[in-house]
Amino acid sequence: MAIKPITVYGDKILRQKAQPVKKVTDGLIVKIKNMLDSMHNANGVGLAANQIGYSESIFVVDLNGVEGYKDFKPMVFINPEIVLESDEQVIYEEGCLSLPYLRADVERAEIIKVKYIDTDENEKEIEADEFLARVMLHEYDHLIGKMIPDRVATDVKKKLQSELTKIMNREIEIDYEITEK
Repeated sequence: MAIKPITVYGDKILRQKAQPVKKVTDGLIVKIKNMLDSMHNANGVGLAANQIGYSESIFVVDLNGVEGYKDFKPMVFINPEIVLESDEQVIYEEGCLSLPYLRADVERAEIIKVKYIDTDENEKEIEADEFLARVMLHEYDHLIGKMIPDRVATDVKKKLQSELTKIMNREIEIDYEITEK
């Protein structure tokens, strides 16, 4: 398949709401493989479709390289919908392939339940907690046009502004390809 450049902060597609998938086609499977290849190439653990320029409501997750997730198999979430978020919240530092080098503490639900369609068009539901829940919520945010800066306090966002400007202006060096300005 193909490794696609990662969209970064400032790219309009990251702020657009993803479009529902009506049918899983061979072309869509190619896009999903491109998503997985691009995510692995950038050493990511999750990737939403709009992070490589696709408008479909899809994200992929692969925690295989994360401690405690050795036997994890890559997962594909088509038309995901968060149907439950626990009241218990956890704060944890997050990063994002679309925000190279930027890290910030983000508060998210500890346990979630997600409905989605798999590549065989079967309706599925998964309950997740801890790191998997966080990654899924992070990727879901991309599909609704949200990013880490939208999840932090105003004063924190102000502190991140110079880094955000550097990312937007492509004034960063990163070991994976990003979109051109």
